[in-house]
Amino acid sequence: MSQTAVVIGATGLTGSNLVTLLLHDDRFSKVKVLLRTPSLKQRPGLEPVIVDFNDEEGLAQALTGDAVFCCIGTTIRQAGSQEQFREVDFGIPVRCATIARRQGVKQFLLMSSIGANAASKTFYLRTKGETENAIMALAFPGYHIFRPSILVGARKEFRFGEWFGYILTSLFFFFLLGKWKKYRAIKAENVARGMIYAATNTPNGAHIYESDKIKEMANWEKERIIRNPHQAQ
Repeated sequence: MSQTAVVIGATGLTGSNLVTLLLHDDRFSKVKVLLRTPSLKQRPGLEPVIVDFNDEEGLAQALTGDAVFCCIGTTIRQAGSQEQFREVDFGIPVRCATIARRQGVKQFLLMSSIGANAASKTFYLRTKGETENAIMALAFPGYHIFRPSILVGARKEFRFGEWFGYILTSLFFFFLLGKWKKYRAIKAENVARGMIYAATNTPNGAHIYESDKIKEMANWEKERIIRNPHQAQ
């Protein structure tokens, strides 16, 4: 049965890959993207919805569908302050998840970060962990947390920390084995594929995936397309 996907953070690195893949997946008949301003070209199956993320009434009208994919995120440098960063990485996801749960959405898929932990001394990782926990408390039938390591892909903006992390993980790639394998860099496209796989194949419940598992799920999704090419338009 065709589903409606809702994407938050559709213009970012992972979100843009996710939207493209969803639009070419015949298991999804509609892809709603929540945007602050018109910024995406119209494509078949795409429904841009301009929202104010502080307007709960407007969000309630927009957050209807089968699965919500939340890829929104920023950096403290881009946001300008810890307070503004927290509003984007905690406030928006939790507000949208709360409304989506009230609307009866069955699945919520959150892109978080490796190392996310509400008890972390690092503000960034602590905020990510608090976001995970706050949404977990909403008890979605299906809740999926993705904790990728360094993301690889063509960003519109340069992120020094991400670039430096990619250089380090590339240098030590073959040493990152066993429990360290999750620290390997991962393509944003593979994170998007892993999210789609989870939304369409994973049983209900709460699930956490780190980079090594996400890569495995992305490979399963690629294999599905090879076996069923008609499902990828």
